[in-house]
Amino acid sequence: MRIVVIGISGAGKSTLAAQLAQGLGVPHVELDALYWEPGWTMASPAAFAARVEAATAGPAWVADGNYRAVRPLLWGRATHLVWLDYGRPVIMTRVIRRSLLRALSGRELWNGNREHWRNLLEPGHPIRYAWRQWAPRRRELEALLAGGEYPHLSVLRLRSTAELPAARAALLRQAGKG
Repeated sequence: MRIVVIGISGAGKSTLAAQLAQGLGVPHVELDALYWEPGWTMASPAAFAARVEAATAGPAWVADGNYRAVRPLLWGRATHLVWLDYGRPVIMTRVIRRSLLRALSGRELWNGNREHWRNLLEPGHPIRYAWRQWAPRRRELEALLAGGEYPHLSVLRLRSTAELPAARAALLRQAGKG
């Protein structure tokens, strides 16, 4: 299985992807870790694409992220797509809680990067991004999936966190791991 987990910031992509990867015994590919370089510097498009290509070259993996620049590569290789399409109140609660906990703990995210209090008001901060992009991203993904460009993908669209345990169990069972 090659699974991509998508959703807006704060949906729980990385958490679910890590759980699935562990349950399946396959690599977890966290796109943010491949994209963000030290000092919150974005990787060049070529470097990012090369990293994603190398990380997803194997026969099985679970990746999380929504980067348009590598979507054709990633979705083209994937067998399954899990869309965490939760309502805005769920997303905002999660992204705010996550950001505050990260700022408090000072935990390293990727390549030495950490969330800081001073970044909470920046336009690109995940809280502001999630609020601004929730509706447009949903429309974009609906259109993309309805367009038939990726007919090989088995798509699971979860609209409620209550659906998550059954979906996770079904994927593990399908792979013979549950």
